[in-house]
Amino acid sequence: MTGYAQVRGQVHARLAFALSLKSVNHRFLDLHFRLPSDTDALEMKLRRLLKEKMARGHVEVTLSLDYSGTNGVALNRQLISGYVQAFRSASEEFGLKGEPDLNVILRMPGALDSGTARVEEDLENAVMACVEEALTRLNQMREEEGRGIERELRARMKQLREAAGGVEVHRSAILRGYADRLQSRMREMLGPQFDKDRILQEAALLVDRSDIQEELVRLNTHVDHFVALLDQQGEVGKKMDFLLQEMNREANTLLSKTSGLAGEALKITEAGLLIKSEIEKAREQVQNLE
Repeated sequence: MTGYAQVRGQVHARLAFALSLKSVNHRFLDLHFRLPSDTDALEMKLRRLLKEKMARGHVEVTLSLDYSGTNGVALNRQLISGYVQAFRSASEEFGLKGEPDLNVILRMPGALDSGTARVEEDLENAVMACVEEALTRLNQMREEEGRGIERELRARMKQLREAAGGVEVHRSAILRGYADRLQSRMREMLGPQFDKDRILQEAALLVDRSDIQEELVRLNTHVDHFVALLDQQGEVGKKMDFLLQEMNREANTLLSKTSGLAGEALKITEAGLLIKSEIEKAREQVQNLE
């Protein structure tokens, strides 16, 4: 499901940050991080937490830092002071003349400090303290979308029930018509010499194989199970997706058993196509649910 949340925090007087979470629909949990360099440990903590709290979605995690008044660069005063003192001590000890070269000093590793290394632990603590709030805001937006999807899915299931009920209304008449047509064709093929009881027996067997009662029962059972999942809490999206696949299988079987029939059978075909359409629409929405 889709959602967006952003929280801001302060590490110390000169360093602030903004953490944003953006989620879009995806069948699985797909995490992408846009974090400053040297924050690998923080990324691992965020990844572990998000996997615990989320089950589906393409999630982008962005962390931006704001170094107030320093442009993100600071002098490592302790290192530079130690170098200058050592330079002058060496000059006095060996009787040499000269002054420290600032260009040389600033090229020393660690002389210019971006602050990331020094505040890495404090940054992790500050971000992890705010990430729960960001997740809460994100989930509030996702839950709002989820409630809209739930209403639509309930409407789809209602349409499925009504369509299945329409099929049931015409089922008996179609079976009688199917049996009459089979008997008529068998009489035509066998001529005047035929065993009436044998024809009735064969016709009854073929009609029984063509009956769609089992498909209707299973379809309604799947719909009941699906609605029950809508009433549950927690991760149900994958279970719903599986049920919709089973519903689609029953709809395909129903259509295959009634293909080629005319009259009232056409109404079953229309209902079957409506069932498949509602199932497909529901599957599009279920892909977004956890």
